[in-house]
Amino acid sequence: MSDTEGSKPSLDPMSARPLYMQLADVIAGKIASGELAPDRPIPSENHLADEYGVARLTARRAAQELRERGLIVTVRGKGSFVVEQPVGNASEESEPNG
Repeated sequence: MSDTEGSKPSLDPMSARPLYMQLADVIAGKIASGELAPDRPIPSENHLADEYGVARLTARRAAQELRERGLIVTVRGKGSFVVEQPVGNASEESEPNG
């Protein structure tokens, strides 16, 4: 029974890295992997707090960190949504040759 397969990454409360940063990194990883799709909502602060065993304020600060990184936008009354990420080589394809 592997602990890493099919389970969420755990946060390390003993780490020098703040829990909100660890949580933001976990969510950013899910965005990068496509698990959280562009223009789709991320889980609510309450859901994140329950799922990862952190305070709601920690989940809120993680969301703020993700907004500062440009990974999510928050719409009042609707929630937080994944931002469409620009593809690095898309500009190369659209440039005229010569």
